[in-house]
Amino acid sequence: MWVALAFISAFLLGCYDVNKKMSLNGNAVIPVLFLNTLISSLIFVPVIILSYGTNVLDGTMLHLPYASLEQHIAVFIKAVIVLSSWLFGYFAVKNLPLTITGPIKATQPVMTLQGALLIFGERLNLYQWVGVILSVISFFLLSSSGKKEGIRFSHNKWIWFMILSALSGALSGLYDKHLMRSLDVMTVQVWFNVYQCFIMVCILLFLWYPQRGKSTPFQWRWNILFISVFLVLADWIYFYALSFPGSMISIVSMIRRSNVLVTFAAGALFFHEKNVKNKALDLLLVLTGMIFLYLGTK
Repeated sequence: MWVALAFISAFLLGCYDVNKKMSLNGNAVIPVLFLNTLISSLIFVPVIILSYGTNVLDGTMLHLPYASLEQHIAVFIKAVIVLSSWLFGYFAVKNLPLTITGPIKATQPVMTLQGALLIFGERLNLYQWVGVILSVISFFLLSSSGKKEGIRFSHNKWIWFMILSALSGALSGLYDKHLMRSLDVMTVQVWFNVYQCFIMVCILLFLWYPQRGKSTPFQWRWNILFISVFLVLADWIYFYALSFPGSMISIVSMIRRSNVLVTFAAGALFFHEKNVKNKALDLLLVLTGMIFLYLGTK
């Protein structure tokens, strides 16, 4: 069950990435990210009110239990980690093709895997190892494809932003597995969105707003709303998958990165990005890796 949920989350995450690219093209990054966190938080306001003020949600999957100060601090730490990943990732997505950023982000579970092996003692079988190795190979092939577009991985700061986004995302994935051992799904998702919003208010007011005249102007686009909707759905299903006994963060994270299938298709069809045929091999390797990972869970 948790494997199927991971694939559903991956599709929704792909839709999130496509709308993110549409929102960021020629637009200011910080206001878009702030609105993303604000809308995501507002989505959960009814849950907070109904859980703390009534008994309507008692016994349901949407009920938000009371959390201790220690639990709130733990969720706040997650908010900082995720927001760091998003800040790096949003700037990278704005300045790089989706057919480049998608496959790079798809290597994030390999980083998560290393931590999962060391921290949680997870062990992979032969099929799962094949899936991981194929994903690693795809990254090196992507580097060669990028050179044909004048994107040198070692000298392009946006590539490094994307790598930092993947690294912090991997750290978030490991921390999620730790949190889901003791916290309710709704506790994590609701409060980490709220805390992210508060952090982004500070960044918006004290860092972006005073310098707004020197950067790209902000434009409202409806895709900004869709970013939040798809992300909230993808994350809720993701956290629910991790709550299943026996679920493996290394596998769930790898499957989630199959969202590259959606972003790659959008990059080719909607954004008319270059060298699609050369990058198709990277996509094929990622897809094949996902199949081996699925077979390894049977």
